Amino acid sequence: MKIGGLLKFSFINYPEKLSAVVFTQGCNFRCPYCHNPELVLPKYFRIGIPEGEVLAFLEKRRQQLEGVVVTGGEPTIQKDLINFLQKVKSMGYLLKLDSNGSRPDVLKEIIRLKLVDYIAMDIKVPLEKYYWVTDGKDYTSQIQESINLITGSGLDHEFRTTVVKPHISPQEDLPKIAQLIPKAKRYHLQQFFAHENVLEATLVDAANYSTQEIADMNAQYGIG
Repeated sequence: MKIGGLLKFSFINYPEKLSAVVFTQGCNFRCPYCHNPELVLPKYFRIGIPEGEVLAFLEKRRQQLEGVVVTGGEPTIQKDLINFLQKVKSMGYLLKLDSNGSRPDVLKEIIRLKLVDYIAMDIKVPLEKYYWVTDGKDYTSQIQESINLITGSGLDHEFRTTVVKPHISPQEDLPKIAQLIPKAKRYHLQQFFAHENVLEATLVDAANYSTQEIADMNAQYGIG
C-alpha cells in the first residue's frame, strides 16, 4: 500500500465513530477542485508512511479507536488494498472506504469479502460531464455500476457531491445526479472552499456557493 498520510484521531470522517484516517497515495481522477495534490500528482508525492508502521499504530490503539477510514487519493487503485483491509479488519475495527467509484471490480470483491462496514462514494458531476474530472476518460459505465453495487450491498453508505461554481448547476446538474441514486441511504452536497493548493489554479479565486445556498440544495436534493 502506498500510504501518503495518517490522521491518528478524527471525530468527523466516520459518522459517530472515533476513527483513524489512512490516506492512500495516487489517484486516477484529476478533479480540478481537489485540495490534496500531494496525494494525486506523483510530482508532489512526499515520502510515504510504511504500511507496517500504520498497522502497528492501529494495533496499539485498538482500545481507543472504533473505526478506520481508508481514503485518498483513490484507494481502489492500490494493488494491496484488499490485503490491507483484511489486516485492519482482523484487529476488530469498523472500516469505512471512500472511493470515486471508478473501480467497481474492486468494490465488488471488497463487498463480497465483507471487509468494510461503510462506503462513501463521491459523485462528481452528471455522467455526461465526467470528462471534466477524468482528464477526458470515459468512466460512465464504471460509475453507474459502482452506484448499483453500493446501493444493493446492504452496507451503510453515502454519496457526496462537492458543488463547484460555475461547473455544477443546481438547476441542471443536481437533478441528474439525484436520478442516479434513487436508492441511496444518504446524499450530501458539500461546499467548495477555494484553497491555495487546489489542483486547478484558476479555481483559487473562484466564486463559491454560499453556506445558505448549499443548505438549500441539501434541503431539496439531500437524502438522509
